[in-house]
Amino acid sequence: MQLITVGIDLLWVRVGKVGGTESYIRNLLDGFAMFAPQLFKFILFVSSDNKSSFECYQKYNMFKLVECNISSSSVWKRILWEHCFIDRYARKLNVDVMFVPIYSKPFSIGGIPYIVTIHDLQALHYPEYFSKLKNLWMRLAWKYSIKSSKKIIAISNFVKEDIKNRFNAADSKIEVIYNPIKLCEQPVEFEVLYQKYGIEPMKYLYTVSSMLPHKNLRILLQLVRFIKDNPIINKIPHTLVISGIGGKQEEEINKLIDEYDIKQDVIITGFVSNEERDTLYRHAYAFLFPSLFEGFGMPPVEALMLGTPVITTLCASIPEVTRGKAIYVNNPHDVREWYEKLKEVKGYPRKITYFPEYEMEHVVNKYCDIFKKALSN
Repeated sequence: MQLITVGIDLLWVRVGKVGGTESYIRNLLDGFAMFAPQLFKFILFVSSDNKSSFECYQKYNMFKLVECNISSSSVWKRILWEHCFIDRYARKLNVDVMFVPIYSKPFSIGGIPYIVTIHDLQALHYPEYFSKLKNLWMRLAWKYSIKSSKKIIAISNFVKEDIKNRFNAADSKIEVIYNPIKLCEQPVEFEVLYQKYGIEPMKYLYTVSSMLPHKNLRILLQLVRFIKDNPIINKIPHTLVISGIGGKQEEEINKLIDEYDIKQDVIITGFVSNEERDTLYRHAYAFLFPSLFEGFGMPPVEALMLGTPVITTLCASIPEVTRGKAIYVNNPHDVREWYEKLKEVKGYPRKITYFPEYEMEHVVNKYCDIFKKALSN
């Protein structure tokens, strides 16, 4: 069969600063390396400041890195560069299909079909997070991507319905492909984390989250204080470990920690490697995910796949992607309900949960089918 060259725009990846979207694309690239048919070749468009993080793919014959003269850290300059140049680069390199793993499809003159992934429409739900200019830009970018792309990939049915309702998009234009989930083959030894954070197995609660308001971390801080004030015979741990990137609420979170007098009980690790993260998942008493809005929400799925009890909400895509395998609170703002659900964890079975729909080979096959169909049409 004819070789299919897929260009992948990675200029937006600010290493360690874009949360779940970075995990998504790195998992997907690993999946392409392992499972993509030999008829595919991938050209990775990388920036001067993220190139080194993608050089590991050069050991595979199917990948070629193209360094672009732009920095991912300069967001508006990067966006302008993409709109002016990346389609031209792609045509010079004889790219057959362009894949943009985020909402922002660059301007193109036609000829190359574009596949664009939309992870959520956060700015429409929480416009206060962004400036007026950024809100306007994102609305225009979503509208342009939906109109001019060959196919839109939504990472959950929740996101697909949101796109259809907000932009009157045709059902046939949007394909749901769930995020690929990859766990580490060699997580770090727990002793490393004990030395680093002073925690013991089964004696801490864990969450992975940014510090944006909709992540609802405030309730977990209230929960820590509530557990300390209401000790019970089950001896629920009141140490909370938070991993992830910062956000608009970081200053407020630190103030609340002081206000609740729980500074000795909350450990904020910042961004951690996947190897550390998976060890933290595996040895936690429970994984807590109080988010109010997610396009997908990989952390509770990852925790379930490692056998850790998960307590989460019924908001947005979360019940869809966790497949009813977690413990759910009805009111995500009710500290007493979180407390009662935590009491259930002691007798909750710690067993590995399988999600075949998130296996890398399955997801890669769906993407490759999309690429082939875009070219054949």
